[in-house]
Amino acid sequence: MSLILSILMTVSPYLARVYEYMPAPGQFVNAMPVATMDDTPQTMAAKAEAAIANNAGKTVCLGAWGGYIVFGFDHPVVNSGDEYDFRIKGNATYASYAKDTNRKGGASEPGIVMVSYDANGNGLPDDTWYELAGSEYNSPQTIRHYAVTYTRPNGLEDVPWTDNRGGSGVVPRNEFHQQDYYPLWAPDELTFTGSRLAPNAVDEGENGEHSFILYCYDYGYADNHPNKTDGCKFCIRWAVDQNGVPKDLQAIHFVKVYTAVQQVCGWIGETSTEITGAEDLHPDMPLPDTQTDIPWSAQNPERPTKILINGQIHILRGEKVYNAQGALVK
Repeated sequence: MSLILSILMTVSPYLARVYEYMPAPGQFVNAMPVATMDDTPQTMAAKAEAAIANNAGKTVCLGAWGGYIVFGFDHPVVNSGDEYDFRIKGNATYASYAKDTNRKGGASEPGIVMVSYDANGNGLPDDTWYELAGSEYNSPQTIRHYAVTYTRPNGLEDVPWTDNRGGSGVVPRNEFHQQDYYPLWAPDELTFTGSRLAPNAVDEGENGEHSFILYCYDYGYADNHPNKTDGCKFCIRWAVDQNGVPKDLQAIHFVKVYTAVQQVCGWIGETSTEITGAEDLHPDMPLPDTQTDIPWSAQNPERPTKILINGQIHILRGEKVYNAQGALVK
């Protein structure tokens, strides 16, 4: 046991790993994080990880609708049942000059959040994904099975797109950002699929002046409310399958966020979800009895704690060590 204890590390509450990063085109793409012609999907995931893992606090841009990031923690995030389970940080803000005083508004660029449990135990995000059903999940304006294909333009031009509903448009360039807006490491066509939320931007300008307010949805989306509010917190119990049936996940290993609206707001440009970090709100909570055979009760003084052994999550209870599936190791 002393040998095991010598290599134990406590888990971190913060996002630890970025597995995938593929933004849709946008004015901050190739800049947050910086990309070069030599980059690959692997190197860009590493750059995104360096920007937001371990509470680094930098910004990763997901671009226009569909652009996404997949990340995880160094331990399973447990479904607490009655409380918020994790937080996703972005750069959303409220504006005091928003005219609609019945709802919060300012700079809200909502991203849909999905979660996955590592059922096959291989440490990779290749299991079933479940959407966290936010406030707009059942809205008649939410479009399911939506798909958009972006095409690399010739040179520094607007990026054209078409969707599977006969729509088309461009991600327009502006004078503020002069780099290539199409991901440098991506193929010449990028297709994303998912759900699309209704546009949340309102032009409240007067006398020919534009003033866009991006109003927040009530709950359940990343980069939707400021970081110090409950609006950036999430519950695993919101998970639903592809048919909208609630899924009782006892814990999750992976999180996916993708930009949820397809809109352009004049000189502000396209709406793009930004991520600056994520945090498990109860990192010391043990895996529940329904998930593993580790004995535990709230009255048990030998409450288990999550630990890492050679980079793998384990549970330490008293002098016994269990793996994440509940099997006794030592």
